[in-house]
Amino acid sequence: MNFLLILIIGAAAGFLATRFMRVQLDVITTVLLGVVGAGVSWFVLRLIAKVMGSGLMFIGAILGAMALIWAWQSFRK
Repeated sequence: MNFLLILIIGAAAGFLATRFMRVQLDVITTVLLGVVGAGVSWFVLRLIAKVMGSGLMFIGAILGAMALIWAWQSFRK
């Protein structure tokens, strides 16, 4: 299913990119460049999301630890 989605979005993206850049290419090249571009961007965006997710998880871990330290100090008094 992901491949079919990348194929459809890539074909549309290739068509729009050639129009925006005012480049004349044949249909096969336009679709191929669009599909490869969509595949590369999908991979890069998933990598960025994974890295950002790990970073956010780290920040959440710090905040959670700070909350527990605060609660421990409050109840210890």
